Amino acid sequence: MPEVTVRVTLLEKSPSPTAMTATAARTCYSANEPAAIVERWRSKPDDMVRTVDRVRSAGHHSTLEHNIYVFGVTGLSRAATHQLVRHRHLQFDQQSQRYLSFKSGEFPFVKPKKIASLPDASARFDRLMGEIGHAYQEMLDAGIPGEDARFILPNATASQLVVSGNARAWYEFLTLRTCNMAQWEIREMSFQVLRILKREDAVLFKDAGATCVRGYCHEPDGPNCPRYIAVAKAQVRDARSADHWLESKARKNGST
Repeated sequence: MPEVTVRVTLLEKSPSPTAMTATAARTCYSANEPAAIVERWRSKPDDMVRTVDRVRSAGHHSTLEHNIYVFGVTGLSRAATHQLVRHRHLQFDQQSQRYLSFKSGEFPFVKPKKIASLPDASARFDRLMGEIGHAYQEMLDAGIPGEDARFILPNATASQLVVSGNARAWYEFLTLRTCNMAQWEIREMSFQVLRILKREDAVLFKDAGATCVRGYCHEPDGPNCPRYIAVAKAQVRDARSADHWLESKARKNGST
């Protein structure tokens, strides 16, 4: 029976997300027509980037909504997809257990790492998946329709989805699901999405991720989170480095 892990693939995206976000932002405060604003960025790309940085940092995230990203997600358990579909600003189409019957009872499943790390528990898990697979096939062989036989399939059953959303929806999704408090499986998916988006559109998703990357934590026990502590220490170190640089520059200017 195939054991699988989550894999995320970018299927499609808006062609000019940085320009569209900057155009939307500039339109709010300019007398120029949007088409003229788009043309402006051709000669002033640095201004375009500064505009996006400014509105993103200010929380003016409606300007991100004009850009769409479509992902294919495979190997995510039904336990995790139940969490995923709670993000209502994303759009989903998911592999159907009603219309798709797994051949020979060989359904793909996800095994948690903590179970896999314990030999006895891992072996018991595998035996149970095998037993369920056999029972599932017996029901299909008995003429029970797949939409009824699927009732015995576990939360561990892997699924496939197409998930799309605008940049703001993904930004907010990543804020919640890359946090250490998120369940490990959906967090793994989220970090794959985050890496792709940062590679594709570094300006839009410059500070995307859990709130600790932006300098604060919204979880009640946040100050004790190892990741939050590490980020906070790095920010203090960077701030001290910046202060040291400014002091050195001031001393140098004062001596000339």
